[in-house]
Amino acid sequence: MQNAPKYIEVRHGNVNNLKNIDVDIPLGKFVAISGPSGSGKSSLAMGILYAEGSARYLEALSTYTRRRIGQQKRKGNQEVRHIPSAIALRQRPTIPNERSTVGSLTETFNVVRLIFSRLGSTVCPRGHVIQPSIEIAQAMDLAGEKMGIIECPECHVTFMAKSAEDFAYNSAGACPQCQGTGHVQTLDESKLIADENLSLADGAVASWKLPGRNFMPTVAAHIGVRIDVPYKDLTDEEKRIVLWGEKKKYAVDFHTSTGRVFSTNNTLYENAHEAVYASQKSVKSERAIAQINEFFHFDVCPLCHGTRLNPELLTQKVGGLNIAQVADLSLAQLSQWERHTLAELPDDMHPMATVIFKNLTDTLRPILELGLDYLTLSRAGNTLSTGELQRIQLARTLRTQTTGVLYVLDEPSIGLHPDNVQGLIDVCRQLVAQGNSLVVVDHETDVIKHADWIIEIGPAAGDEGGQIIAQGTVEDLAHNENSLIGPYLSGAANVIYHSHEIAKSARQRKTAMLHVEITEKNNLHNVSIDLPQNQMTSITGFSGAGKTSLILDSLVPALEAKHAGKKLPTHVSTLDTDLTDVITVDAKPVGKNARSTVATYTTIMDSLRKMFACLPEAKKAKFNASYFSYNNKQGACSMCGGVGTITLDIQYLPDMEEACPQCDGRRFNEDIQKILWRGMSIVDILNLSVEEALRVFEDVPAIENQLKILDEIGLSYLHLGESTPHLSGGEAQRLKLMTHLNKSRKHALFVFDEPSIGLHPSDVQTLLGVFDKLKQRGATIVVITHDTDIMVNSDWMIDLGPQGGDRGGRVMAEGRPLSLVCDSTVQSLTLTYLREHCDYYGVTNREK
Repeated sequence: MQNAPKYIEVRHGNVNNLKNIDVDIPLGKFVAISGPSGSGKSSLAMGILYAEGSARYLEALSTYTRRRIGQQKRKGNQEVRHIPSAIALRQRPTIPNERSTVGSLTETFNVVRLIFSRLGSTVCPRGHVIQPSIEIAQAMDLAGEKMGIIECPECHVTFMAKSAEDFAYNSAGACPQCQGTGHVQTLDESKLIADENLSLADGAVASWKLPGRNFMPTVAAHIGVRIDVPYKDLTDEEKRIVLWGEKKKYAVDFHTSTGRVFSTNNTLYENAHEAVYASQKSVKSERAIAQINEFFHFDVCPLCHGTRLNPELLTQKVGGLNIAQVADLSLAQLSQWERHTLAELPDDMHPMATVIFKNLTDTLRPILELGLDYLTLSRAGNTLSTGELQRIQLARTLRTQTTGVLYVLDEPSIGLHPDNVQGLIDVCRQLVAQGNSLVVVDHETDVIKHADWIIEIGPAAGDEGGQIIAQGTVEDLAHNENSLIGPYLSGAANVIYHSHEIAKSARQRKTAMLHVEITEKNNLHNVSIDLPQNQMTSITGFSGAGKTSLILDSLVPALEAKHAGKKLPTHVSTLDTDLTDVITVDAKPVGKNARSTVATYTTIMDSLRKMFACLPEAKKAKFNASYFSYNNKQGACSMCGGVGTITLDIQYLPDMEEACPQCDGRRFNEDIQKILWRGMSIVDILNLSVEEALRVFEDVPAIENQLKILDEIGLSYLHLGESTPHLSGGEAQRLKLMTHLNKSRKHALFVFDEPSIGLHPSDVQTLLGVFDKLKQRGATIVVITHDTDIMVNSDWMIDLGPQGGDRGGRVMAEGRPLSLVCDSTVQSLTLTYLREHCDYYGVTNREK
């Protein structure tokens, strides 16, 4: 159509820090949005384009339907014209629960269950195998009582054939012993008694330290157990009461530290075993659940052997395999199983089988294109890496093959090996070729290089961002002086951290090596590595190659066990190091709700509260420090409870969130806001950025020191009252380092999992500066990464591969990154891309 619109027109875009921007986004093109972390990229992509596009689509649905669909909240007062219906892929995939598998996450197992129900050979109650037939398949579609009823041609007994639902491990087909989880919990009785040399009063019983059980020694004393002698000296009868005593209510007197006595008539006694089981039923917090799980060990279910399915289902076969064997095939092997199955089926079943298997093939296609062919359907979802989860989420979004839709992808390259990035680019191109529009927020230069149009937001983060600083083709931005991504597109950027030469001389000094050996863990088999202490090591490799198994599942728990004086994990045979402490820093959000802010996460808020409580006006009003917290009712706004916003439920429309009309988003009540320090209320101070606050508190050391650290780690643009759960992954990781940058870390290992998530290439240099500060304090750093800039700046590199899954788990390269780059005899997929990266940016062999 000649008059069809060619652009999405955004006018006066003002979501979050966007400064009333006007921008035209080409329709039917691959558009990349770039800019520094916190500049406003996601505000434009998710806050405007996706929010408006999804809302326009939902407005076409009935009121009944809209009331049952979760809707994106629309913010700001911008005008958006010519926007198609939108589908979004968010940055952080949620971690699946223990019942999820690759089969359920991709919905592939649903098709496999249907295949077994319609195309499988069944077994009658008397053990006769009945070959698949069109009659059996048709019986599954009969109505009423006849549905699924078939007759055995051998013994003529009639029985109910298995439906697709019967093969579901989350419902009818679950193993009766493990209920479909594939493993069983067994209480480890050796962990019930923490230390038999301690008395009950001093904490000998570990399970009585669980929440709500700390008074059990007093109840035990009432029953007649001595609680002031070592547990090992108790009589057999006393130990029996502690471990197995009757669950019963007693009248007990409790003596407080002040000498008062509280008497109860119905205090329930729970023995050491019962305390664990009762706690397991009642606790809800993740921390308490983790504490309880310490008392259990998890074994493969002895009945289903980890298949999750009722063993009775395994008699039915398709293509010579039962459903558990099919679930253990890699996704790449399923096509071979399809060919074998079709070859065995009768001719009259081929049309139906072809239709069902086409559904399977269509579901698998985007997953295989994104490089996940090595996964199995039975792989537990909670064992997948971030990159694997991201690609599964992307595949589910893409397989619909729609036309005329706006796809908004927020950091789709997270967790992807450079080799997978090319697959992502191919998928993006396919989306556009199908007649869709694509907007991608990303920092990966290889993704941005393949875009038809680039919109760059900046020039900095926070209040200094929110403006369109450049837009155009890749060639346009490569020659645009205002563009921050331009030098990285042209190859002119310096990707080597400025102190690299200083670090080089430090690397040339002899250093102690950490040595660890792993016997069997997932796809790792008899793997040993060495990494230098007080230096930075990059752990690289294809997604699923074994990086998480090596570091987070082996090295980290081994060091934790050593520090606690416990035995090493069974799969870690050797750990040789003088490091005693391990700190794992991931990209999970900081804080669980909007009440957590930069000020509360650091010690700044505590210092502010004490400072305001000492003011004469506060003392006169009898306001102590607790009054200056919006988390306490004394200081919080009575309407919003200190949240600063209220949510309005307007039925079938999305919930509307707006500033609290009583406090106008300030969180505190009026009386607290009247207390001023140097003319500023506590609200005014929380509205300051770190950079602004540094000038205000230059003579208040307790606050200034915290602000300086925030400035050093590149977070000077954040406001003190900014909500921490909304920070990007990279910002969250740096904030978590606050408490570690002002003390010696000579014996500490810091482990970072994908620390460059959400970081612009120029922000990676800031991150490298943070790593440098940690090394100056004696820290040893391990970084799990796919970022080539971090690799080339590392002191040491360990690459796993050659690919993922069963084709991974081997050490492909180990040594100084630039030395490995220059050594053509060392071959790995990662090094191939790292060599290209070094050539593109003119990185010379600095090791010589």
